Amino acid sequence: MSRPKVTVIGAGNVGATTAQRIAEAGLADVVLVDIVEGLPQGKALDLAESAPILGHDCQITGTNDYADTAGSDIVVVTSGLARQPGMSRDDLLAKNAGIVGSVVRSAVAVSPQAILIIVTNPLDAMCHIAMRASGFPRERVIGMAGVLDSARFRTFMARELGVSVTSTHAFVLGGHGDTMVPLPRYSTVAGVPLTELLSAERIQALVTRTRNGGAEVVALLKTGSAFYAPAASVAQMTAAILGDTKAILPCAVLLQGEYGAHDLFVGVPVKLGRRGMEEIVPIELTADEQAEFDRSAAAVRELVDHLPA
Repeated sequence: MSRPKVTVIGAGNVGATTAQRIAEAGLADVVLVDIVEGLPQGKALDLAESAPILGHDCQITGTNDYADTAGSDIVVVTSGLARQPGMSRDDLLAKNAGIVGSVVRSAVAVSPQAILIIVTNPLDAMCHIAMRASGFPRERVIGMAGVLDSARFRTFMARELGVSVTSTHAFVLGGHGDTMVPLPRYSTVAGVPLTELLSAERIQALVTRTRNGGAEVVALLKTGSAFYAPAASVAQMTAAILGDTKAILPCAVLLQGEYGAHDLFVGVPVKLGRRGMEEIVPIELTADEQAEFDRSAAAVRELVDHLPA
């Protein structure tokens, strides 16, 4: 039986690390594609030469030609400009919209049944571009946002409480940016809601740090943005889809009335399986939480309204 095939577009830090995590977990053969000649080939060869040590047989190929990506089960889009210090996500909008539209059209021409996982920022808006460029149904265009944001929230929860990250569970909904909506009531440690373990003041500090999680890494690195945790997030989504596990993960999907949002990619809990997004999971929100979610959706709408036609 042949292994599944995953194409990762963009051989920068996020793309190369995503390829590494997917291959090393034995999830799929990986094709790494980039516009720069030699870059994906060199990184793929380097990754392939680590396989004998790590003990996996997944094939890793680097290419500049989309013909090599044909028949992919999943296409991960990481290509685009990374956010620099002082640069807002909005600054990236026009430039990355052009890049994402172009690479998606090239990829889906040879992989018409693929599921798209979008990573490029501003993420929620880039999902709209990908859906428009691909013509795919909403089940097969999924944004990686909430998985990463929830992982950041869980990291801060575990450090605050001095517990294992494996004992934590968190939900972060809404847009991927400063308006995201961490939900402390639904975030737990060994099943106990965070609201019963920490004061409102300490929870708010963790929420604020989560919202600024990407910017905090950018400010520290000075010459780039996060890539280890984003790559791990994509790998978790890939495992759920290829393994048909029906895992419930917070992802950006096109809402058509769910959570009060219409024709907008916003982060919500979804069931992931072999068909992509198989179900949007409804959860009860308080009036305050719904108001925060609505504000986040409005911020996404503003970005989408500024997308090039």
